[in-house]
Amino acid sequence: MAVPIAVLDCDLLLYGRGHRTLDRFKLEDVTDEYLVSTYGFPRQFIYYLVDLLGASLSRPTQRSRAISPETQILAALGFYTSGSFQTRMGDAIGISQASMSRCVANVTEALVERASQFIHFPEDEASVQSLKDDFYGLAGMPGVLGVVDCTHVAIKAPNAEDLSYVNRKGLHSLNCLMVCDARGVLLSAETHWPGSLPDCTVLQQAALTSQFENELHKDGWLLGDSSFFLRTWLMTPLHIPETPAEYRYNMAHSATHNVIERTFRTIRSRFRCLDGSKGTLQYSPEKSSHIILACCVLHNISLEHGLDVWSSPAAGHMEQPEEEYEQMESMDSEACRIRQELLLTHFS
Repeated sequence: MAVPIAVLDCDLLLYGRGHRTLDRFKLEDVTDEYLVSTYGFPRQFIYYLVDLLGASLSRPTQRSRAISPETQILAALGFYTSGSFQTRMGDAIGISQASMSRCVANVTEALVERASQFIHFPEDEASVQSLKDDFYGLAGMPGVLGVVDCTHVAIKAPNAEDLSYVNRKGLHSLNCLMVCDARGVLLSAETHWPGSLPDCTVLQQAALTSQFENELHKDGWLLGDSSFFLRTWLMTPLHIPETPAEYRYNMAHSATHNVIERTFRTIRSRFRCLDGSKGTLQYSPEKSSHIILACCVLHNISLEHGLDVWSSPAAGHMEQPEEEYEQMESMDSEACRIRQELLLTHFS
């Protein structure tokens, strides 16, 4: 006698046949304080994400009880901001851990699809000038279009043979190249680089370099630390300042460049899945890269909505590989000339 094979629904097993919908959790039934403490963001922000991502998250499904966009977004935000698939979080919104994992994947891809909408350099002249003015107001450094640096995010080992993701501390990581403005809004984010690559190599191979060398951006520059080469569009600090003007330049450079470090701390504080306190990202390098980029998109959207850094202290659990670099000496005479002119014009 043939025995029919049943396809088991994990949510059905967890909640029984009486559980007719996966949307038993309603935003209007809880306080903003609860939403912020559990999912990291207030009600109106979550509603905005539902409007933004709803079409992408409502794709046809063969399942009789598809998970709503609202529930998918709550599940993903819970993971991004806590760093774990906690059973109690799935219980709160009425889905299993396996369903939470699918929700994170769906929301991550929907956010990555919109990365260029929220992470980009300004294009119109007025916005570019405003960008420069904001940076100048920090420490008197003129012509700055953004500050650039790299940060590492720990991931699980892809496989025993692949050493390209092993960083200087022997940990597996992605080296993420980012640029931000004076408020910490990300203007560029490349999150896929293997952790073994030093910062200067990442920048050399990055799309950011092509963007600045082959396109416009001729009326300003980025600021980078001494792990990068001096370029016509990238001003670095002087290795050994000697004159008062050189000291003033280095001080202004350091004070301005510090914005990117504060931005990294903000992102790791808000999105605990990146800070290492719950362990490494348990995904392939490609999926981990997408999760990081999704968090970057959410970071910019949150700033756009006036949601600055959480009042809680930065996490700081993730071990950051310390760059043991030598001062990058530039062979670009034009870049040296531009920096010298900057010193004479604005810091002498």
